[in-house]
Amino acid sequence: MSQSVTHSIPRAVADVSRGLILASVEIAAPIERVFGAITSDEITKWWGSPDEYHVTEYTADVRPGGKWQSTGVGADGHAFSVGGEFREIDPPRLVVHTWVAPWDGNSETVVTYRLEPIEGGTRVTVRHEGFAGRDESCRGHGTGWERVLGWLGRHFASDAKYFMCRLLPPRPSFALDMNKEEAAMMQEHAAYWRGMLARGVAIVFGPVLDPKAPYGLGIVRVSSEVELESIRDADPAIKSGRGLKYEVTPMIRAVHRS
Repeated sequence: MSQSVTHSIPRAVADVSRGLILASVEIAAPIERVFGAITSDEITKWWGSPDEYHVTEYTADVRPGGKWQSTGVGADGHAFSVGGEFREIDPPRLVVHTWVAPWDGNSETVVTYRLEPIEGGTRVTVRHEGFAGRDESCRGHGTGWERVLGWLGRHFASDAKYFMCRLLPPRPSFALDMNKEEAAMMQEHAAYWRGMLARGVAIVFGPVLDPKAPYGLGIVRVSSEVELESIRDADPAIKSGRGLKYEVTPMIRAVHRS
């Protein structure tokens, strides 16, 4: 069934029992554009962020048996590289290639991109397999694919909108006297926002020491109010049902460092 799309929040599941990862995102761009973005040096324009790592060079012989390689630098300044060989190419719907990374012990895994046209955009599904017996690597790559698909989606979000989000506590003294369950919930909330920061959705976030009552503050960059609502509803602080709520204000303009 087709559906309209702006840009969805990427999701990834790491199935350590089978040694594979499934991830997906819906992107507001034609399938041909998305195919080009994952098979050309356009990758250098979107794969990465300043606080994680960034691909600086990509070369690919896009045909079965052709080689590909990405090189780049991490936030710590250290260089990295990853590469492999294309196994299947069916433009613009399918790309299958091996993946060999030095930081993963040069183990060979296989990445499959499936692209599906939907109303208003493209659904991208990634299957990364070959992690049998390497549970931590599987989980780590699962988190990584959520970041990567987030970057890909944001690459096409030309009409980005910025919002200031205030997380208001259920009582003025909440930051000072929260119980163990509330503290655990807020740790989950912080981890959730760190994930959004890594994907480039959040620009900055943290607690504000307001004399009247401390509150949480975050600036987000989204493609639509629908995406903003999805972010809010998925926040552990909201899902907990403990009385926290968001006060959201659109920004007229956002000037920030790229």
